[in-house]
Amino acid sequence: MISGLDHVQIAAPPGCEEAARAFFCDLLGLIETPKPAALAKRGGVWFRLGRQELHIGVEQPFAPATKAHPALLARSVSDLETLADKLASAGHDVRWDMELPGVRRFYTSDPWGNRLELLAPGTHTS
Repeated sequence: MISGLDHVQIAAPPGCEEAARAFFCDLLGLIETPKPAALAKRGGVWFRLGRQELHIGVEQPFAPATKAHPALLARSVSDLETLADKLASAGHDVRWDMELPGVRRFYTSDPWGNRLELLAPGTHTS
């Protein structure tokens, strides 16, 4: 009965919108999508990832998710490594994980401390 995943939402503190755009658009290359007017007044920002979306929603009080996380799929191992370099150059911690056979992946945190996984199918190239 379920046909797919429409979106994933992660929480952020009030006033998060500019930092979200800088991180998710400028660093990760996601495309912002307009929120419906009725929801825009709540704050936050939405991004499109292919046919799915990542929603950044304002939560008060805010606490980052340090275990639960979205996993963002890169097009290739090369793109994944480029993203890792870009994030590290911008001062974000990149933690490579080699535990999943046949997948190259790393973890990082968004500007508010939420855990994010970025991955690509392919062999490990440590």
